[in-house]
Amino acid sequence: MSDALINGLAGAGGGIIAQLITYPLQTVNTRQQTERDLKEQKRKLGTIAQMSQVVKQEGWGRLYGGLTPSLVGTAASQGVYYYFYQIFRNKAEATALEHKKKGVGDGSVGIFSSLVVAALAGCVNVLFTNPIWVVVTRMQTHSKSSKKSEPSHSKLISPDEVIPAAIEPPPFGTSHAIQEVYGEAGLWGFWKGVIPTLIMVSNPSMQFMLYETMLMKLKKRRVSNKKDNGVTALEVFLLGALAKLGATVLTYPLLVVKARLQAKQVTTGDKRHHYKGTLDAILKMLRYEGFYGFYKGMSTKIVQSVLAAAVLFMIKEELVKGARSVLTKKSPVTARLKPP
Repeated sequence: MSDALINGLAGAGGGIIAQLITYPLQTVNTRQQTERDLKEQKRKLGTIAQMSQVVKQEGWGRLYGGLTPSLVGTAASQGVYYYFYQIFRNKAEATALEHKKKGVGDGSVGIFSSLVVAALAGCVNVLFTNPIWVVVTRMQTHSKSSKKSEPSHSKLISPDEVIPAAIEPPPFGTSHAIQEVYGEAGLWGFWKGVIPTLIMVSNPSMQFMLYETMLMKLKKRRVSNKKDNGVTALEVFLLGALAKLGATVLTYPLLVVKARLQAKQVTTGDKRHHYKGTLDAILKMLRYEGFYGFYKGMSTKIVQSVLAAAVLFMIKEELVKGARSVLTKKSPVTARLKPP
């Protein structure tokens, strides 16, 4: 089994576990990002209060709306990302060694090269998995209350028939979300928000650059202190959290724009709620909401993303270690060649 495949599978496994743990926070955060009315009381609620409100008004299930496609998307995203990241990383390391032979550099992959590697892997990941995340966003932002206003015009005609449907709308599943997206914009609708998402590859790029830089420094410190204890799971957890925190603060506005574009578009009524594209969304947010609009729900996102990233890094590293250990034990040739 190749090192790239091991990293890809480990990344998928770590991503799924992290997603299961932090998904309610992600649902609340997506709703905060797509909330457009500054007069709404919800914007004044804290994360816990808004979670309680969702549970009270819509039930526990709404906190996990879109979980199934989200898990598929997480497994696909992490698997694709780590697989291509390792491939690009291997090529970068080989190039660095070739340069060293020619007397250029010390043979290690620099910060800039690490940034490029992470960005390339991120772009491949975005192009493959963006349709999944559009569906997930639709399911996370769908709420029972959003359906109550739809039949209101017919209440005078047949109140007995309309009211039950308004109180308990039909289930909104993955197939419904797919049909809704396709009905609005055809196949292109599944790539809504792809431009800010492609720009957002700078987030994982910064995250991995910060993570690997801190990890490398920690390992060098251990070697210089003659400690061969390796890096513990807790240390990986903390390094992953710090790296994600720095990357999230810098790129959060792009995340909000992406969520606005992927959520259900309001084509009638207030034009402030309808975005024709990335630039239109940015200009309308600046005009009607100010800079505050770009940072809605940021505190929730920091908690969710930092926790998810930390768990992902920790589990991924442990899975990689376990897989390599199992493969090493299964290889008698490797065991014989291993020095005493």
